[in-house]
Amino acid sequence: MIKLACAYIGSVLIIAAALSIGPAQARTYDIDIVHSNIVFFIDHLGFSRVVGVARDFGGSFEFDPAKPEASSLDVTVKVESIATNNKQRDSDIQGADWFNASEFPDITFAGTEYMRTGEKTGKIVGDLTIAGITQSATLDVTFNREGENPWDNSQVVGFSAETTIKRSDFGLKTALGMIGDDVKLYIEIEGRGR
Repeated sequence: MIKLACAYIGSVLIIAAALSIGPAQARTYDIDIVHSNIVFFIDHLGFSRVVGVARDFGGSFEFDPAKPEASSLDVTVKVESIATNNKQRDSDIQGADWFNASEFPDITFAGTEYMRTGEKTGKIVGDLTIAGITQSATLDVTFNREGENPWDNSQVVGFSAETTIKRSDFGLKTALGMIGDDVKLYIEIEGRGR
């Protein structure tokens, strides 16, 4: 009888402990710029595509793989950090005909809706602001992996994303017809858990 009572009490304690653990919780991550990239492609006279990168950006996001629809995301890109492998062009795009960086030094993206489309895929709809104009943009996102970084034991999560925007939607209309309107963006993000 005593053995049966002990077994019963042990079972209750194990169940109670399991229930107290509860579901996984969302974690806040900071973008690790050393292992993240924002790259864009834009047509040049139909001959080729100019490639550009953002070298200075940051932000944070909240993510729970069990409930991605409850995520949050805020990113800021410094316009002065945009580079296209040509000093003259990089200087030109900072000016009033393009990004007008002196008046609008930041590009921002704030997620507003998060949708799962597959086991490791989803969409993020958000407000993209360029040169003072805000438009809705949708990122097609792939969840790569979540786990521990073996170098420093930090918690890391990684995503790949892409989208296409029209620069004219943001008032950037210089040389349309010669320089493409569609801008293809590829984004690789690693976030480090707080």
